[in-house]
Amino acid sequence: MSGTTIYALSSAQGRAGVAILRLSGPQAFDVAERMTRRMIPVRSPILTTLRDPESGIALDKALILGFTGPASFTGEDVIELHVHGSRAVIAAVLEVLGRDPGLRLAEPGEFARRAFENGKLDLTAIEALAALIDAETELQRRQALAHLEGHMRLTLEGWRERLLDALALVEAGLDFSDEADVGASAWLGDARAIAAGLVDAMAANLADGRRGELVGDGLRIVIAGPVNAGKSSLLNALAARDVAIVSPEPGTTRDIVEVRLDLAGMAVRVSDTAGLRDGAGAIEIEGIRRARKAMADAEIVVFLQPADSQHAASWADATHTGPRHGQAHVLRVISKSDIGRPAARPPGDYDLAISTVTGAGITDLVARLTELCRERLAAGDAAPALIANARHRRELEAAVASLRDFEAEASRQPGEVRPELAAEELRSAVAAIDRLVGKSDVERVLDRIFAGFCIGK
Repeated sequence: MSGTTIYALSSAQGRAGVAILRLSGPQAFDVAERMTRRMIPVRSPILTTLRDPESGIALDKALILGFTGPASFTGEDVIELHVHGSRAVIAAVLEVLGRDPGLRLAEPGEFARRAFENGKLDLTAIEALAALIDAETELQRRQALAHLEGHMRLTLEGWRERLLDALALVEAGLDFSDEADVGASAWLGDARAIAAGLVDAMAANLADGRRGELVGDGLRIVIAGPVNAGKSSLLNALAARDVAIVSPEPGTTRDIVEVRLDLAGMAVRVSDTAGLRDGAGAIEIEGIRRARKAMADAEIVVFLQPADSQHAASWADATHTGPRHGQAHVLRVISKSDIGRPAARPPGDYDLAISTVTGAGITDLVARLTELCRERLAAGDAAPALIANARHRRELEAAVASLRDFEAEASRQPGEVRPELAAEELRSAVAAIDRLVGKSDVERVLDRIFAGFCIGK
């Protein structure tokens, strides 16, 4: 156990029915027993009075829970003080804890960091815990919980064991190359078969369209089109509040206005963009440049064309889009249908017609967006994506690259294979997996990960 005992408010700040203060470390039980003047049982809650050990003044009636290490969240002795959630009670208890020379206030994420350092959670579970705390949608919750329960860890452990089997074959070929029963062809063939299977499995997960990252970050939906097409009005309608300025003056929107929404349990980022036109001023030109970049980065583009427009050819502006990680889906939408005659347009000229004034077509648009998002995220799949963030993808790509380098080395002509280099490529692949779960070379990412946690977690 760590030599210091930390404490913090683990529940949210502010007035509540119950607040939870957590202590972790070798002095946790001693502190709680001084404040309650009684023994604290293990894993058996007690309702008692919390007191200032110095003055004896009662602080609150509290429920006390004690957990001894290593059978606790942090792997250390842990005490939880469940007190009434008033600011006055919380302040009084924190003031008493702060006076104790054996305690110090926890840093952000320090409880979780101790859990990691004591082997209670690996790095993928720590990241999943942070994602679960930050989850805003049902799909985010499901993905984070699956990773917290070992969805990724179990897969990586299986891959690592197979990598070690392949490495053992190569090492045997190096160490016992003069033995009759351990020839080069034996270790090459078996090790290559293992590597080929792993490359296929890892590459299949890498080719998931960044589904896991998009669950966490949110799908990018960009509203685009010419000036005065009703883009800002549509954003306000989707957000059900005024987030963008609406004006009949052309070129009102000059920068990206973005809102995060929960669309049927999926996180989406909807952006209003500057109207596309020629002959704009310098500031508006920059806004148009940003609009086109947003379109190029989007997963879905909702391209508006007002019903009273005489420039149907500008649909061509919508076709020059495509995100870095796949082709954007473009919805061609006739806006301001209450003042025009979209039905008179040629069949297939547009996908939907809407009016933010009457509300016509908005429900259909939301339903279509929901359908597209579900398809993009494969939201109906039973299993969540294995890769949940950019770090996972980067390390898995490194493992695949090392395995492919191993395959290239092992595919040389007999007598040209350099077994030392082949073994090193397999070690590099193992190292990438170890970095993923936090077994090695993780100090550079720990501070950044735990800094995102709230104090008390």
